[in-house]
Amino acid sequence: MYVSLYGAVDAIPVTQAARSARTRSALLESAARGLSRYGYGNLVLEQVAKDAGYTRGALYHQFRDKEDLALAVIEWVDETWRREVGPLAEREPDPAAALIALARGHAVFCRRDVARVVMALRLEFTDRDHPVGREIERVSRTLIKRCARLIRAGRRDGWIPPGQPAEVVALAFMGALEGTVIALAGRAPHDEVMAARAAAGVLGLDPQRLVLRRRAARRR
Repeated sequence: MYVSLYGAVDAIPVTQAARSARTRSALLESAARGLSRYGYGNLVLEQVAKDAGYTRGALYHQFRDKEDLALAVIEWVDETWRREVGPLAEREPDPAAALIALARGHAVFCRRDVARVVMALRLEFTDRDHPVGREIERVSRTLIKRCARLIRAGRRDGWIPPGQPAEVVALAFMGALEGTVIALAGRAPHDEVMAARAAAGVLGLDPQRLVLRRRAARRR
């Protein structure tokens, strides 16, 4: 509400851009839930629009077709993950702690239906040359590279023991993490705890050694 120059109380006008953004956000969330539950091939656009509280015409005003919608969903989920999970790792004082924080944050993020989009679509588009499959691969490759950089940094600093190539460990790290959150879906808070343990195991971390090193670092 706002007060005009004449003293009247009016409703704050909602711009067309704001309405469009609100519609788009609702449709993306509805589509993300649908893709997570039914996959790309079984996704019905009319149902996506209905679940979001809009008509099919409103959906086609925002997205050209199912492919355009799916690509937008992948981008939206990736941006949401980076906004919610990424900072958890960035706040940690060392690469090993950053990777464990990433594992915990990923498990919590995956409690939401929308978070399963990437995992569901990766399985559906394995060995298929399709724009949606290529985008899933790009998002996954970016995350693997991020983990590999942290692994290399952790090895240089002595937080993570040497072993297999960093890229190989990063792939195993994400595989163990995704397998854990899938197997423990709906079992919070155990999913978060076990995701951290799975991550630590793949990285070859000794929890007691990490505690001792952090205590020593604080005393300096």
